[in-house]
Amino acid sequence: MSDFGYSQWRKLDNAGLAFPAAAGESNNRVFRFYCQLNETVDGDLLQSALDATMEKYPLYQAVLRKGLFWFYLERRDIRAIAVKEQKAPCGNLYIRDKKSLLFEVSYFENRINFEVFHALTDGTGAMHFLEELVRNYLILAHPDVSFPELVPDEEITGKEQEEDSFSQYYSDRGRKERERKHFAVQLKGERLAQDEMRITEIEIPVREMLAKAHEYGVSITVLIASMLLFAIHDEVPTSRQHRPIKLMVPVNLRNYFPSRSMANFFGWIEVGYVFREDTVFKEVLADVKGQFERELEKKRLAARLNAWVGLEKHPVLRAVPLGIKQFALALGTNIGSRNVTAVCSNVGIIRMPGEYAPYIDTFRLFSSTETMQLCSCTYGDKLEIGISSKLPSESIQRNFMRLLKEEEVPYEELEPNFPGYRKERLMEGKTLFSIFTFLCIAVAVICGMVNAMISNQLSWSWFVTAGVFPSGWWRPWLTGNEETF
Repeated sequence: MSDFGYSQWRKLDNAGLAFPAAAGESNNRVFRFYCQLNETVDGDLLQSALDATMEKYPLYQAVLRKGLFWFYLERRDIRAIAVKEQKAPCGNLYIRDKKSLLFEVSYFENRINFEVFHALTDGTGAMHFLEELVRNYLILAHPDVSFPELVPDEEITGKEQEEDSFSQYYSDRGRKERERKHFAVQLKGERLAQDEMRITEIEIPVREMLAKAHEYGVSITVLIASMLLFAIHDEVPTSRQHRPIKLMVPVNLRNYFPSRSMANFFGWIEVGYVFREDTVFKEVLADVKGQFERELEKKRLAARLNAWVGLEKHPVLRAVPLGIKQFALALGTNIGSRNVTAVCSNVGIIRMPGEYAPYIDTFRLFSSTETMQLCSCTYGDKLEIGISSKLPSESIQRNFMRLLKEEEVPYEELEPNFPGYRKERLMEGKTLFSIFTFLCIAVAVICGMVNAMISNQLSWSWFVTAGVFPSGWWRPWLTGNEETF
């Protein structure tokens, strides 16, 4: 596909507007979609495949620029380079005032990675790009095999791909009424650095998970969300049980409003539950199912879309300079995050023609996060779940897998295999910290004994003890309680 029909400049879609303002050290708003092949990836072939993919999707060849009132995307003649993976997953891609592409393609062993800054596209757009990239790679790697087109209708114009579908379906009628929201339980405690983000990947046979969902009369998405709510609940102290545990669930609006846009076109709903001491899993499932059915009504989604776009189009707000908007967007994102506990996103089923099956093992994805996010997708007979977390403890992930076991759903926890992933170094750091703590205790004890032998009264040893144990910082490490909820 040629560049014909694509704009030199285009404004960010409604969903993308908030990401540049909200991106920061705690969450850089980058997610990874990757394909695991049944063969080792050749870097040179991948580069050629990437060049071919960019010819079909040149709208991704853009940099983020600041305007007077809004951010916008500008087409730039920058070649996308496929690199060998070395950095930790979901590294920073958007660097303020730097004119660089907002995505990165990398490879490692059998894996092709596509990482993207969320202002550029959403999970559906990333999925289509990655599918096309994999197709082009396999065509080059196996020239004797005939790989069919992924999208039968190739007459998709550049205008359709870069369409702002939010504005396309906006109406100034039927706006969503303001709802009273209650602050949700927050996952408190220390936070890991971005390159130390924990990644837990779980593989589940689709047939068994689907059978369990049918047994309860719910969808797989409802089942996963309910399990995550229950897993988090097990870590919330009784004193905070009066608040809801709430999930933000992204919704692909293309399922409700026809769109071929490769930009962002998603909304979200919030589902939650206020637990009691005697709450059972079936109660949570039934309640969450009802919330999904209510929140996913097209009328409610349309009203919510109108509210988002209506705010963007407000004549007074449009005249506000970008610097003030940035501050307001960041503040609004921070306040809004207090209404949710974690994020649960299901991209859905990835379908590739049968000719591709011998060469593709699976697709997986996960995202950067401020606290915790679960992402899932289905390919073939595998349901892939990726849980990313900035919390040092893995108790919630363990609870989720325990619940799978209790529900007799088979699963496999995959060992992280990402260059630059710092889980091992993080554990080494904790080991060194434990050794240091032990030495501090030993010093305090020895000083106390020496002081006692020299004098009948303890004097200077108390100052030593106070120096090595300031403010009780050592207690969580000695007790194993690494975070406080």
